[in-house]
Amino acid sequence: MSDTQSPKPAILILEDGNIFHGRAFGKIGTTTGEICFNTGMTGYQEVFTDPSYYGQVVIMNSVHIGNYGINDNEVESDSIKVKGIIGRNLEEQYSRFAADHSLQDYFEKENIVAIDGVDSRALVIHIREAGAMNCIISSENENIEELKEILASVPSMAGLELASAVSTKSDYTLGAESSKIRIAVLDYGIKKNILNCLVERGAYVKVFNAKTSFEELQKFNPDGFFISNGPGDPEPMDYAIDTVKQILKAEKPLFGICLGQQLLALANDIPTFKMHHGHRGLNHPVKNIITGKCEITTQNHGFGVNAEAVRSNDNIEVTHINLNDDSVEGIRLKDRPAFSVQYHPESTPGPHDSRYLFDEFFDMIKS
Repeated sequence: MSDTQSPKPAILILEDGNIFHGRAFGKIGTTTGEICFNTGMTGYQEVFTDPSYYGQVVIMNSVHIGNYGINDNEVESDSIKVKGIIGRNLEEQYSRFAADHSLQDYFEKENIVAIDGVDSRALVIHIREAGAMNCIISSENENIEELKEILASVPSMAGLELASAVSTKSDYTLGAESSKIRIAVLDYGIKKNILNCLVERGAYVKVFNAKTSFEELQKFNPDGFFISNGPGDPEPMDYAIDTVKQILKAEKPLFGICLGQQLLALANDIPTFKMHHGHRGLNHPVKNIITGKCEITTQNHGFGVNAEAVRSNDNIEVTHINLNDDSVEGIRLKDRPAFSVQYHPESTPGPHDSRYLFDEFFDMIKS
C-alpha cells in the first residue's frame, strides 16, 4: 500500500449478519474463518504465527498493531497461521531498529488478507456477548450477497480436526544427543518457544508428526512424552487420544499443554466442550490450587474440559483454575506421572510466572 494511494475499501461480514466496513490491509483478496479476539497489547507476531490459530480470523484488541514492525526471529512457526486479521489501526509505519519488515510487507509476503479501520473494541464486545462464529473478510468483492454465500459454506470449528494439517511433515531433533533426558514430542501445532523451554533445560527432543504410532515413539527410547498445543476440536482426534492412552498405560511421564490437556482428559473419558468465545491473551489470572499461588498466564484456546466430569473422576485432580470464570486450567492423574495445563507456560511474549511447570516435568522424569 503506497503512501500516495488511498487504501481500498474492505468488508467484514459475521455469520449473524452483522456487517463492518473498513480499509484493505495486507493482501487484496478474500478470506474466511472463525472469528476470535486476542487481548494482548504486545506479541502480535507471535500470535500470527501460533499454529493454534489455524482456521481463525483474529481481532487484535489493542488499538495499534504493527507499530514495532516485524522481526524474522520472533515467530512461533515457519509461517503465519491465522486466516485473517482485523484491527483498528494496522500500522504500515514502524519504529524499531531491530525490525526487518513492515506489517504490510509481511502480510503481502505471507498472503494474509486483513481489514483496518474497524472499531475493534466494539467488535470484541459483540463477540463476547454473541460468542464465536464464522466470518468473511474481502477487499476484492463488494457484493454482500455473494460474500454471504461463501460464508455460508464455511464449516463450523466444532467437529473440525485441524491438528494434522499444521503438524510437522517429517520428524526432527533438537538439543544434544548425549543428553541424559530424552523427550518425545507429539506435534499437533507446537510453538517453537515450547521446544526452546525443553531444550534449555537440557533435553534431547525429537518432534514427531501428529499421527505417529506409540510403537514408533518408543523407538526413540524417550524418558518422557510431551503432548502439544494445536488448533481445532480435540474430540475427532481418535488417533491422538489412542496414543495418549498407550502412553498412560506404559506409565511414562507425560506433560500436556492446551490441546494436550484436552487430549489427556479425553483419554480418561472426560468430555471437552466448545467455549462461548474462548480465552486468548497475555493477562489471564490462574490459581494453582496445590500451592495457593496465582499466576498471570498466556492463553489461546476455544475448547475446554468439562469441569463437572473432572471433579467427579476419582483418579483426576484439578490443579489450576481460571480466576475469571472458574474453568479448569490444570489437571493431574493420581495413579501415574501425567499432568497438563490449559494455558501456555512458555509465555512468549508474556510473564514467565508459569515456566516452573517445565521444571516440574523434568523433576518428574528424573524421579
